[in-house]
Amino acid sequence: MNLLTQVITIAAVIVGAVVTYATNSATERSRHRRQLQIRWDERNLEAYADYIGKVRSCIYSAVRLYESPREPDSPEGQWGQLLDALTAAEGQRAVAFERVMLLANDQVIEKAHEVNMAAARIDWAARRRIECSLEEWRSLHRAVFAAINRLHQCARQDLKVPGLFISDQHTGRGLTLPDSDQ
Repeated sequence: MNLLTQVITIAAVIVGAVVTYATNSATERSRHRRQLQIRWDERNLEAYADYIGKVRSCIYSAVRLYESPREPDSPEGQWGQLLDALTAAEGQRAVAFERVMLLANDQVIEKAHEVNMAAARIDWAARRRIECSLEEWRSLHRAVFAAINRLHQCARQDLKVPGLFISDQHTGRGLTLPDSDQ
């Protein structure tokens, strides 16, 4: 009977060690997966915020160029410098977009493409590649801000940010364009 007790004790110790090892291993893997997910979420957030910031920089540069007279020697215009600033901003936007392409899911990437196209139309109008009245200019801005808000919504879903984001409530805000009668 003494041998049977020893065998049971040894078996219990072995089973306990295996269960402890399996539990610790599963806990460690779970912790590692959570840390990786947090790290990817942080990188995604940085990429999304950087991209939107670069888009807004392009819009700002485009507004300055659009409002400037085209004459290169104009003291108030400085067309060439403003054109260079827009070109640089477009390059930075393109690099930021590539980060989104590397990190985002399909829905976010699709919305970022929409933002790129809407922002490109503003750039074209500012460069005078397309004719654009003030009302058309406003429409281009409404379109890009609506696209940005749709991107925000998808990014928030991707990052699992709680709460609702109703883009229609935000689309018209933040437009720094003069009134139509001016």
